[in-house]
Amino acid sequence: MLAIGLMCAVSFIFGVQDALSRHLSANYSPYFVVMLRYWFFAAFVLAISARGAGGIRAAARTRRPVMQIARGLLLVAEIVVMQFSFVKLGLIGTHALFTAYPLLVVALSGPLLGERVGWRRWAAVAAGFAGILVILQPGSGVLSPWAVLPLVGSLMFALYGIMTRLVSRDDPAPVSFFWTGIAGAVGISVFGLADITPMAARDWPWMGALCVTAVAGHFLLIRAYELADASSLQPFAYTQLLWVSVLGVLVFGERIAPNVLIGGAIIVAAGLITWWRAQRRSREAG
Repeated sequence: MLAIGLMCAVSFIFGVQDALSRHLSANYSPYFVVMLRYWFFAAFVLAISARGAGGIRAAARTRRPVMQIARGLLLVAEIVVMQFSFVKLGLIGTHALFTAYPLLVVALSGPLLGERVGWRRWAAVAAGFAGILVILQPGSGVLSPWAVLPLVGSLMFALYGIMTRLVSRDDPAPVSFFWTGIAGAVGISVFGLADITPMAARDWPWMGALCVTAVAGHFLLIRAYELADASSLQPFAYTQLLWVSVLGVLVFGERIAPNVLIGGAIIVAAGLITWWRAQRRSREAG
C-alpha cells in the first residue's frame, strides 16, 4: 500500500513537472530549460552515487557503455520532444497520446527482446491504436500536424524502456541511474548552451520548482520500486493523465474534447489489459 501511495504521489509530481515545463518552454528554448533541469538532476545523481558502495567509480562501471550512453541520450531527446508537444498541443492532448507507450513496449518486446506476445495482448495493442485514431480523427480536417510529437515521444520512451531492460541483464540499477543522468546532461548541453537566454526573475522560482519536482519524482519512484515490483505499480502510473488533465483545464484553460476523452480511455484500458495479461502469465509461470 505504501508503494501504491508513492506511485500515485509520483504521478502527481510528474504532472506538476509537466505543467511547469509547459510554462517555461513557452517562454524559453526547450533545450535551455531541459539543460538546466538535467544539470540539477546530474548533480543529484552524482551525490547519490557518491554515497553508494564503491562511490562514483562503482556507479560508472558498466558492461554496456554504448547502450547506456545511447539510452541516456534517447531519454533526454524524448523529454525535449515532449516539451515542444506541451507548448504546441497542450498537456491533455499530449498525454492522451503518450499513454500508448506501454503498448509500444509490448509490440517491440517480441522483435527486440525475443519475448512471446500472445494474441490477447496483440488485440489490446490493436485496441490502443484504435484509441489513437479516435483522438487524431483522421479525415476530419482537424488533425494537427503537431500530434506527431507525442507519438514520437511515446515511441522513444518505449525504446528507452526496452533498452533499460536490456542493460539490466548486465548492469545493476544504480549504474543505469548514473548513466541516465550523466549522459543526458552532457548530451543536452551540446544544444542547450547554444540557446542560453536570460531568464526573468519571476521565472527562476518556477525553474527551481521544475528541478525539485524532477528529482523528487525520480527519488520517490526509486523508493516505490524498492517496495514493490514495477509491473504491479504500472496501473497507478496512469493517474498522471488525470492530474495533467486537471492542471491543463484549471491552469492553462485547455478543453477536454470528447474524442480525446474517449480515445484516452481506450488507450488506458488497453494498457491495463496488457498489464493484467502479463501479471497472469507471471503467476502461471511461478
